[in-house]
Amino acid sequence: MSSNTFDADQLAKVGTGNGFLAALDQSGGSTPKALAAYGIGDDAFSNDEEMFTVVHEMRSKIITSPVFTGERVLGAILFENTMDRQIEGKGSANYLWEEKGVVPFLKVDKGLDDEADGAQVMKPMPDLDALLERAGQAGVFGTKMRSVIKEANPAGVAAVVNQQFEVGNQILAAGLVPIIEPEVDINSSTKAEAEDLLKAAILTNLDNLADDHQIMLKLTLPNADGFYDELVKHPKVLRVVALSGGYSRDHANELLAKNPGVIASFSRALAEGLSAQLSDDEFNKTLDESIQAIFDASIS
Repeated sequence: MSSNTFDADQLAKVGTGNGFLAALDQSGGSTPKALAAYGIGDDAFSNDEEMFTVVHEMRSKIITSPVFTGERVLGAILFENTMDRQIEGKGSANYLWEEKGVVPFLKVDKGLDDEADGAQVMKPMPDLDALLERAGQAGVFGTKMRSVIKEANPAGVAAVVNQQFEVGNQILAAGLVPIIEPEVDINSSTKAEAEDLLKAAILTNLDNLADDHQIMLKLTLPNADGFYDELVKHPKVLRVVALSGGYSRDHANELLAKNPGVIASFSRALAEGLSAQLSDDEFNKTLDESIQAIFDASIS
């Protein structure tokens, strides 16, 4: 599909492997929060470049940990700044696949537009084609982009899903597999109704997708158990993954286990309990327990 020589192996791993996706893609606005949770205050850096260097050290520590391997972690979603850096002398994406057997993905969206019709679509991405070309050359397999649905408004849901699939087709044309992420806010008072609208809109857009194309979906854990079974079994869906959405890891795992065929793509829930103050042994033990719990919920 792309110039990446590992495509067939990566496609098989992502499509049928046991495990989950590690979301290591916090960007600009969410980075200080992620670092604070990790025990690093904003006094540790004085500008964005220093901040991204510190967060790269955190991500590198997770990725290079002996417990972080392709046996339980199918893929990892990177932030652009991480893709552009190296881990132990190799480009981050190549390190993930060649050293760890973990399939690399890249977050490509540039954040959210202001809310309209109870939803936030993605900001314009005028440089997307150039980024996709760079990602392919760096060894990236797929991409991820996020929108947010805050209420069950048909116009807002349609705007989110239609934009996601429009950009998804652009990504497919570049030879990469898009993860389409129309997140439903877990605090929405009309969450279940929004999920009904979302599933219908996704199915309509899947019907319009070329027969030889497959996408991935990253969705909020639904109110009704097994609600996305239809999408899990859909021939044009390579994999359905779930975001933790602000739920604690234990609660997210509990909900995930009630949705067979859906695997985790957790960010904050994966790093829960990790701290810069831990010794290497403590760090690896905490990460190992986190990975195992998420893995178990993903294969249930």
